[in-house]
Amino acid sequence: MFDTLSGKLGEVFDRLRRRGSLSEADVTEALREIRLALLDADVALPVVKDFIATVKEKAVGAEVLRSVSPGQMVVKIVNDALVEALGGAVVPVNLLAPSPIPILMVGLQGSGKTTTSGKLALRLRTRERKKVLLASLDTQRPAAQLQLEQLAQRAEVASLPIIAGQTPLQIAQRAMDVARREVFDVVILDTAGRLSIDAALMEEVKSIRFAVNPVETLLVVDAMTGQDAVTTATAFNQALGITGIVMTRLDGDARGGAALSMRAVTGAPIKLAGTGEKLDALDEFNPERIAGRILGMGDIVGLVERAAQNIDQAEAEKLAKRMAKGKFDLDDYASQLKQISKMGSLSGILGMLPGVGKIKKQIEDANLDTTMFKRQAAIISSMTKAERRNPDLLKASRKKRVAAGSGTSVQEVNKLLKQFDDMSTMMKRMNKAGGQEAMMRQMQAAMGGAKGGRRPF
Repeated sequence: MFDTLSGKLGEVFDRLRRRGSLSEADVTEALREIRLALLDADVALPVVKDFIATVKEKAVGAEVLRSVSPGQMVVKIVNDALVEALGGAVVPVNLLAPSPIPILMVGLQGSGKTTTSGKLALRLRTRERKKVLLASLDTQRPAAQLQLEQLAQRAEVASLPIIAGQTPLQIAQRAMDVARREVFDVVILDTAGRLSIDAALMEEVKSIRFAVNPVETLLVVDAMTGQDAVTTATAFNQALGITGIVMTRLDGDARGGAALSMRAVTGAPIKLAGTGEKLDALDEFNPERIAGRILGMGDIVGLVERAAQNIDQAEAEKLAKRMAKGKFDLDDYASQLKQISKMGSLSGILGMLPGVGKIKKQIEDANLDTTMFKRQAAIISSMTKAERRNPDLLKASRKKRVAAGSGTSVQEVNKLLKQFDDMSTMMKRMNKAGGQEAMMRQMQAAMGGAKGGRRPF
């Protein structure tokens, strides 16, 4: 979502880096362009003014102007200011309270509140090992309670049985009673949204908040709504005193200004970020990593963590042993494609690598995510078991059959076989140079290992 802002800031910094020395006029001109880029990204004007003032105060100092690489110093100052604007540090969801812990989800209709409640329940169950109860207090929107019930089933957590005719306050009180009796760790209360902020909505949510005294009151806001999201956050914060914000659709094409404005305007930290449609696409909001991605520095740590969470360790080790023995066939290649696809879109993965911002747009234009992997998997699926184990069997007539069966062309079949042949050659060279295990150890050392001692690949 920060692509436009990232591109404009990248152009400014490229010009600064090319200069051997910087004058105060150079810094002032750069800050003017940064200011325009932030305003164009829909960042609130007071936030932009404070941001530019902070950067200017540090960037025109003698230490910067006389440093060996002043351009890099300015980039660092802007990075530090971005991290501060985004919240400074990771603020996790507060679970340090006696059970059952009530978490109140609030927000406008259409912000993704109900889906986020399901995502949060899954996250707490799998990562925090908590026993979670989901309860829908939305008696206004048709089938809202059924939607949350289905999300609970998908997340493999409990949902409060629906009793027709109960008010939201009665449902909340019943949810807490059930949680106490059945020893739940966390109760997620999904309140009703409205098309706009109104007095009736606020009074209803206030009464629920007073009754259950939630440990967390999380405001769910859609990053695509720009400055309206900031207005919504301000209103809810004044009425309820929100403890945290969940930004949804951070994988969208919004300009990103809402995220940069939210902390400064409300004082409440952004705790979680929705990064996709899947139920597991909910991450901690990390200001340092977000700032790094905005400035084109990537997020290698995040990439390794994503690999550790999504790649099947047993399958990866099995594949590594086969490679070490020189056994690598098209079934293994298909398995690799499947493992990579679990990590998300190719453009999203590349966005976490430093310095690929300029080619990321080309990759998105080529639409590799929805074409290349799927077409290659279809080609391999159209082969016989013998052909997958021994690709040399694939002569002209067989290639025509595979192409017809996969809905592709013979040229695409040849391209896949060429890529596979190149990878096989590379594996043989690595085995001669010291073996697959040595390579795996080097990769793990270079990346600092994976969380919990698990290998990232």
